[in-house]
Amino acid sequence: MTKIAKLSLASILAAGALYAGTYNVDKSHSNIGFKVKHMMISNVTGKFDDFKGSFEYDEKTNQLKSLTGTVEVKSVNTANEKRDNHLRESDFFAAEEFPLITFNLEKVEDDKAYGKLTMRGVTKDVVLNVETNGTIKDPWGNTRAGLVLEGSVNRFDYGIKYNSVLEAGGVAVGEKVKLIVELEGILAK
Repeated sequence: MTKIAKLSLASILAAGALYAGTYNVDKSHSNIGFKVKHMMISNVTGKFDDFKGSFEYDEKTNQLKSLTGTVEVKSVNTANEKRDNHLRESDFFAAEEFPLITFNLEKVEDDKAYGKLTMRGVTKDVVLNVETNGTIKDPWGNTRAGLVLEGSVNRFDYGIKYNSVLEAGGVAVGEKVKLIVELEGILAK
């Protein structure tokens, strides 16, 4: 490769890096939520109040490049204290033994995020739909980026098998759990 070709390649790579940045998740403007069927007829929604993470976003290509996140299991919140306490117990999340849920993005292709989700000590591949919402400058001079990840997991795959059979048939808690992750990040300086 000639010296000019090497310089041109280096310039192209450097220019691409100018548009990519690492964003720290702004917890006060983000949500890690879930939804699961209750008694086969309605949904119970919940979220986790304590979490942290970061992602790399390329503004030029509008592409998510990387994402890592950690959720504090004990922060589960369904707006029902009795249910939240049960969710923290061994029937569900076993928060004392497994205090964290983690996600690590491996790749993004065709608006699909492929990654590893670890819950209750079990790591599984997951595929989530990803929507990137671009960047803005906030009134304080920070650059912010937003994205949404949605998909579902089978809770049985993670050893969360608690259920009760209903008198009329069916079960109290659905097997499939929908995930709704809405993140707003602030560009790291």
